[in-house]
Amino acid sequence: MNNTSDALALRATASVFDAQRGKLPVPTDPHRSPDSVAVARQISELGKLITDLGDEVLFRTADQDREVHTARVITSFAAAVGPAGEAASALGAVAHQLSFLDQTEHLRDQPDARNAREAATRVIDDALGMANTALRAAVDSLHAASATVSPPSVRLHAAHSRSTTAAPAAAPPPAGAPAAAPPDRLTRSR
Repeated sequence: MNNTSDALALRATASVFDAQRGKLPVPTDPHRSPDSVAVARQISELGKLITDLGDEVLFRTADQDREVHTARVITSFAAAVGPAGEAASALGAVAHQLSFLDQTEHLRDQPDARNAREAATRVIDDALGMANTALRAAVDSLHAASATVSPPSVRLHAAHSRSTTAAPAAAPPPAGAPAAAPPDRLTRSR
């Protein structure tokens, strides 16, 4: 594979991680509160993501015609397995606590059960925070790897370096030279 396609693959995988992050439940949001089915589905999706990461590593490792940058790409995909696993593990803890809350719903008014249920809620909050942190780390790492594999194009770099304030001032015409004709059209910078 070439630099561009590898960079695109890294960015696409970062987008998948970011989408998983966007699906995380938010305990304080009634529309995104933790739901056992949604959490289980997300654990399954993270498992598929881990499989996809393994396939990316395997595909590039088995390739006999590796390019110079391939080792960096392999390392980046392999490194993303850790955060995906951490997020899945954290969501496993969320699923466990949600199951406990469901099983103890009928005991919610008893003092001992109330304390245990409050502790379960704190565990859920902490686990969701860990999942969010792990997924964010993977997104940042994959984007950084993408930039090192295929840095911005020369054209993009040139566009960023241009500035209308840095344009040299026009030199005055030499004495006695005819004045320049007015331009036919306006010139705009991008």
